[in-house]
Amino acid sequence: MQIEHAELSLLGNREENQDRVAVVADGDDALLAVVDGMGGHADGARAAEAAVRAMREEFGASSRPVFDPDGLLHLTLGRAHDAVVALGRSLPAEVRPRATCAACLVRGESAFWAHVGDSRVYLLRGGRVLERTRDHTHVEQLLRAGRITEGQAHEHPMRNYVESCLGGDPALPEMTHGGRRTLKPGDVLLLCSDGLWSGVTDADIISLCGSSEGSLVEALAELGQRAVAANAPFADNASAAAMRWLGA
Repeated sequence: MQIEHAELSLLGNREENQDRVAVVADGDDALLAVVDGMGGHADGARAAEAAVRAMREEFGASSRPVFDPDGLLHLTLGRAHDAVVALGRSLPAEVRPRATCAACLVRGESAFWAHVGDSRVYLLRGGRVLERTRDHTHVEQLLRAGRITEGQAHEHPMRNYVESCLGGDPALPEMTHGGRRTLKPGDVLLLCSDGLWSGVTDADIISLCGSSEGSLVEALAELGQRAVAANAPFADNASAAAMRWLGA
């Protein structure tokens, strides 16, 4: 498997970076993950750190090759959830650590992804956004029902209200799986926190497709800086993991 990857995590206009990013490649398998500690809850950074650590450990302990990518993703996010729940087990419900998460497992020429909350996965192909995940938010429901537009969604007063997350309640949260996608040479996978996607347009995001081989790191850095600048002076942490698939 031939890939090019990059990762990014910017502080924005916050005092603490509560995001964590992981890219782990092992032969024909690779795991990408972005976890966003929820700033409205205590210990968001610890939540993100615990979640990423659990995901790395679960992926590292899995057999190779991965024969059930969707099953492994489900188990990995479940382990991450349990790790965040453990941090807040002795705390009142309203202050327990929480986080949103996006994860993608690439197996050869196939990509599988899952997410919880409003951290996103984008699949870019041929200079366009081929697919993106749909957030677990009230605003996303309004958008999909046609009651608001994309532009209105960015300004909606409830745009930051997340309806599913890692941590908090011990019950497994709602997670959405994307199923199997066959990658083509030049495809780019982007996983990002809301601090990144909220400050850029789809036109900005597809600039990652136009970056020449070897420059994905620079293109992602530019995208992150653009998001922080657009969201200033209240920019959230902006984090992402990107991978260009070059061939089997």
